[in-house]
Amino acid sequence: MTKPGPRQVKAMADAGGVPVTDDVAARIANSIGPAFEGFAAVAGTLPFDLEPASFVVVQKEAVR
Repeated sequence: MTKPGPRQVKAMADAGGVPVTDDVAARIANSIGPAFEGFAAVAGTLPFDLEPASFVVVQKEAVR
């Protein structure tokens, strides 16, 4: 994933139900930029099977 800009941050925040102003979206984009640059070397190599958002789905399937 490429470093998100203010427009992407605003869209993600709106989709998550936490609308932010353009100024706040720009500040968030600037503050998370170094994290994206730090992980650029391993981007695309991390296993997505450990992705936490699917944890609840897997747990529900195991209980049934």
